[in-house]
Amino acid sequence: MQADLAISTQGLTKRFGEILAVDHIDLAVTKGRIFGLVGPDGAGKTTTIRMLCGIVAPTAGAAVVAGQDVVRYPERVKDRIGYMSQRFSLYGDLTVRENIMLFADLFGVPAQEREPRLKELLAFSRLEPFQNRRAEFLSGGMKQKLALCCTLIHEPEVLFLDEPTTGVDPVSRREFWKILYDLLSRGVTIFVSTPYMDEAERCNAVAFMSQGRLLATGTPDELKAAIGKQVLAVRGTPRKVTRQVALSTPGIEDVQIMGDMLHLIVHDGNAVAAELERALKQENVEIHTLKQVKPSMEDVFLQLTRG
Repeated sequence: MQADLAISTQGLTKRFGEILAVDHIDLAVTKGRIFGLVGPDGAGKTTTIRMLCGIVAPTAGAAVVAGQDVVRYPERVKDRIGYMSQRFSLYGDLTVRENIMLFADLFGVPAQEREPRLKELLAFSRLEPFQNRRAEFLSGGMKQKLALCCTLIHEPEVLFLDEPTTGVDPVSRREFWKILYDLLSRGVTIFVSTPYMDEAERCNAVAFMSQGRLLATGTPDELKAAIGKQVLAVRGTPRKVTRQVALSTPGIEDVQIMGDMLHLIVHDGNAVAAELERALKQENVEIHTLKQVKPSMEDVFLQLTRG
């Protein structure tokens, strides 16, 4: 494995009976970066993370994490990583402080180092005012921060987060990602799975996954450029007629609903925009927006899955 890589896989595969959950994936994650594994439920993200953490043995392939061979020495890997699952188990009847100290004990953190690390994590996560509150009385966002503190207590080199913000309110999601960016400055490599395309935008590098296969890997800008097509954003009233006109306009390959907008996938944005404007006006559609925009990560993913 290259010295600058925190994670490397070759042909990593997992079968559960007849089900091919992860299909021969190759990954290369640079140290000190946030790497996003992005895809819908059932894509194989959780199984991939569990293999990289040494929890589930691969059916085939190889993986090296933090310099350790995951297949041959899974226990060595576990000493160097932090893993926060989708359903991280906190103890509701213990306080914030007690939960963190319990995990310090489980990870074998030396006694003289526990209090300094606890104080640092409480300040880092802004949970210090709540350290004596029982975990069952924390908000969803605060529970996620506490789970992260428990995962970080042994100072892992690589942090694996499996959909950490699912079900968390938008404000808490932003705060959680701020903490992740702060971790980067400390040299931690972060591998995060997410179904959210806005979170994919926040990663240094992204791999799109669907049905156990990797569809594409690169930086967000590289992936957007790679689709080789242009996007028109359209908003008109009535919306139903706007969509019907778009679907019947030559040169429009795909029509996707994005909030209150339609995103149209085209090759020649200028030519299609002129033709579409003419067709919409002919149908008495009031045009509020009709412009070319940069592809979003959702545009990229939809094109990859349709390809």
